[in-house]
Order: sequence, then C-alpha cells, then structure tokens
Amino acid sequence: MAEIVSGKVVSAKVREKIKGDVASFYKKHGRAPGLAVIMVGNNPASAVYVRNKHKACLEVGITSYEITFDENISEEELLAKIRELNADSSVDGILVQLPLPKHISEERVIETISSVKDVDAFHPENVGKIMIGNYTFLPCTPAGVIELLEHYNVQVEGKKCVIIGRSNIVGKPMAHLLLERNGTVTVCHSRTRELREIAKEADILVVAIGRANFVTADMVKPGAVVIDVGINRLSDGKLAGDVDFSSVEPVASLITPVPGGVGPMTITMLLKNTLSAAKMHENNR
Repeated sequence: MAEIVSGKVVSAKVREKIKGDVASFYKKHGRAPGLAVIMVGNNPASAVYVRNKHKACLEVGITSYEITFDENISEEELLAKIRELNADSSVDGILVQLPLPKHISEERVIETISSVKDVDAFHPENVGKIMIGNYTFLPCTPAGVIELLEHYNVQVEGKKCVIIGRSNIVGKPMAHLLLERNGTVTVCHSRTRELREIAKEADILVVAIGRANFVTADMVKPGAVVIDVGINRLSDGKLAGDVDFSSVEPVASLITPVPGGVGPMTITMLLKNTLSAAKMHENNR
C-alpha cells in the first residue's frame, strides 16, 4: 500500500515559515506584502477560490485586496484597473481569477499584468524565464508538486517522469521543473499513442488531464510515485481526481489524494510568490 501524501500537513508547515518571513518583512519595511485578487462575475467556484485566498492571506499576515466586477464590465475597464494596480506600490501581486467572460481576452489580461507582480507566473516573460531556469515566480500548482516531492524526499534525478496533460498552467511548466531537477521527462496528451504503456514506465507519474479516474492500476508501475493534480466533480457531488485512487493506491509507493493532496499547496505557493514579489520590490526601491 502506498504512503498517502498529506498536502494539508506540508502546506501548514510551509505557511508557518511564510508567516514568520512576512512578520520579519513587516518589521523591516513597515508594511505587509499586498495581494490584489480581481474577480469578474459571480462564478460560484471562483468565489470559493477567492474566499480561500483571502483567508490564507489573513492567516500569514499578507494584506488582501478583493476587487469584484460585474460580468458586463468592458475589457478596457478591466485593463485600466490592472494598470492602476501595477502602479500601486502597496500591491505586490496581482491575480485575475479565471475563467473570464467570453468578451474579455484572457491573453490581453495576462499580458497587461506587470511581469513583476504576476504571482500566477502566467505572463509570457515569466513563462520564458521558467523555460531557461532563471525565474522569480513559478506557477503555483507545479511549484506545490515540487514542494511535496521535496518534503517526502522523492529524488527526481535520473528518474523517468511522465506527465499526462500539456496545459500551460500545469503540464508544460511541470515538465521544465522536473527537467531542471535532472529527471527524464515525457509529456503525454490526448493524441499520445500507447499512453498506457508510456505511463507504466514512469517512476514519477504526474496526472493533470481533467478526466475523473482516468489513470487506473494497469497504467502504473509498481512502486511509482503518483501525483494527482486533477479535481473533478462527480454526478453524486463528490470530488475525484484524475487517478482512480482505490485501484492505484495498492500499486504505488506514494500517492496524493483528492481532495487534500496537491490542492492545499496551490494557494500556499501563491502566498510564497507574493512574499517573493514584495522582497523584490523593496530591494529595487
């Protein structure tokens, strides 16, 4: 039976460290780091995420600015608000909750956020820095996965790492972070042939495909480390990952549950990025 990864335990440990660093930052600079979160419309899932981010900020001493707009706001009005926050020295990080209404270009929004306040690490400049390994911020979910691997002493060097999913938010940056740690990385996706066979070769299997219970025991090498990034709502209202936990747990050596695995790490990494941004801004003043 696999050891079950506790994202809650690791997250609490990292947040305790962030809380101490935020207190030191306040003592030194007379202010707390600031995070502005913009939400457009009233998507219920987005509202929950924003609430959780606000609560997490309060927990570690980061100042949280919540800005909510009606879903009919024009793209130009939203971009104007982002530019205003770019110029506000009390705001270190800016995050626009996705998805956005269809009349607003996510690409334009992301590109308008200052790259030095882009704590989601979605701006093209930050994506490029990740590519060459010279980054300030990492996307929060892949960064959380790395934090979990390090906490559980999983050695990446020399290991066969397979990622199922090639999104800009998880799959692609995850590949770069594992490569940087000297893993041998294969990225699979919906067009990959012989996916089952490739997945079964993995020493470390990261699944972020957005399909409930997609990975089953016959796709997992005995003793593999299995990281489930997926979160799917089933017809009965329960949450499920992209990995069929009950069948895979007896095969793997280490596995993340859903919920309670990667999820708690994502917001924690956002807090870490906001603190990093604040330090960078004070150093450059």
